[in-house]
Amino acid sequence: MSKEKERTTVAAPRKAMIMETALRDAHQSLFATRMRTEDMIPILETMDEVGYYSLEMWGGATFDTCMRFLDEDPWERLRVIRKHIKKAKLQMLLRGQNLVGYRHYADDAVREFVKAAIGNGIDIIRVFDALNDLRNMEVAADQVKKEGGHLQMCISYTLSPVHTLEAFADMAQTMARMGADSIAFKDMAGLLNPVDCASLLKAVKSKVDLPIQLHSHYTSGMASMTYYAGLEAGASIVDTAISPLSMGTSQPPTESLVASLAGGPLDTGIKLENLIPVAEHFKKIREKYSHLIADIGGVDINILRYQVPGGMYSNMVNQLKEQNALDKLDEVMREIPMVRKAMGYPPLVTPTSQIVGTQATLNVVTGQRWKVIPKEVKQYFLGFYGTPPAPLDPEVQKLAIGSEEPITCRPGEKIAPEMETARRDAEAWTLQPEDALTWIMFPQVAKDFLPKKFARAHKRDVGLNDLVDGSAYPA
Repeated sequence: MSKEKERTTVAAPRKAMIMETALRDAHQSLFATRMRTEDMIPILETMDEVGYYSLEMWGGATFDTCMRFLDEDPWERLRVIRKHIKKAKLQMLLRGQNLVGYRHYADDAVREFVKAAIGNGIDIIRVFDALNDLRNMEVAADQVKKEGGHLQMCISYTLSPVHTLEAFADMAQTMARMGADSIAFKDMAGLLNPVDCASLLKAVKSKVDLPIQLHSHYTSGMASMTYYAGLEAGASIVDTAISPLSMGTSQPPTESLVASLAGGPLDTGIKLENLIPVAEHFKKIREKYSHLIADIGGVDINILRYQVPGGMYSNMVNQLKEQNALDKLDEVMREIPMVRKAMGYPPLVTPTSQIVGTQATLNVVTGQRWKVIPKEVKQYFLGFYGTPPAPLDPEVQKLAIGSEEPITCRPGEKIAPEMETARRDAEAWTLQPEDALTWIMFPQVAKDFLPKKFARAHKRDVGLNDLVDGSAYPA
């Protein structure tokens, strides 16, 4: 079997398969993505022998935090982990046209990023869009297929009058036509309950003959039950976290699910004794970062009341603290559904969670709805994030954009090519072709990080002027 065929084919037994999130989403959810590569290396080869289907270890917020807080090159992290992992597939999360950043990027940047990710060792790319606008996923999806990677197209799960079982099933069917090798459901807030999950799987399986993967968070306390119901209904793969990095705002514990399925038709084939050294290692890592972990007190009932993901909730708490208005938190939470309805019921995931949360906070703090409208909200109403799931409130849209005409095309079509300019701008500090992509996505961070990395590589000191223009380091 060719390498390309190996990377794009998923077996279809009834045996449940596990994606371990310890190297990415678990620590992103629990302690702000601060785990260092050095914390991972000692346990990688042990994890490779466990029998995981895949290890999620890149994408999401890892790219930004590697440079901004850890002084690490995210591309080097990928290469190091690939060196140690020979059996399990490596998986990443990609925000469609947003890549791993916080805006839409040009098509040439999207294609180059996908090439570089797969070229450096990624096997499976999970592509999603905050609005479930498939147009924002098509360029990345097309490039994954061209590179011979496994294309996992992902639907952001949420609750609203327009997010029906039929709508989700139709979306999955379109993704299959776009070349998806598997379909994932991303339940970022832990809203999907076991009964609805079984119905969802039945609806999707009636239209799509592809492996289905479930991703949820334990915040509401339902995720383990939901996984079991989903597997019983035909899901193939679920996302779990080794126990020290599980629960809270993270994923359900790996060991518990493995034990629950042992001996039955969905037996994962993973032996609990092989998970013990993995758990022992990450228990030490959890202790190392314990000062960063926010205790939600077991279950956060706000998830079920307001559909607010943990990260969005904590961001709003911080915003209100900065304005000495924490006493208005409940009012802000009640405002969110109103804002979300006016904005066409977007799923609350990066970046729409921040956009909706900020507007709801401003509505309450200013004492007048839509009095202050940030640039990102205006861009949203102008169509630059894509097409919302439901029609926008026309009166609110007029307040946001006045007489400006919203775009109706795919937003990426409005962005001029970026790669050539980025290669030129970053040339003085470039040590690898991927540095131009780093520059495009996080220019302010890159202006600080790349000169320091360049200086280390050349065993030179880096000064303030070098961080500004890079002129001390000609190509």
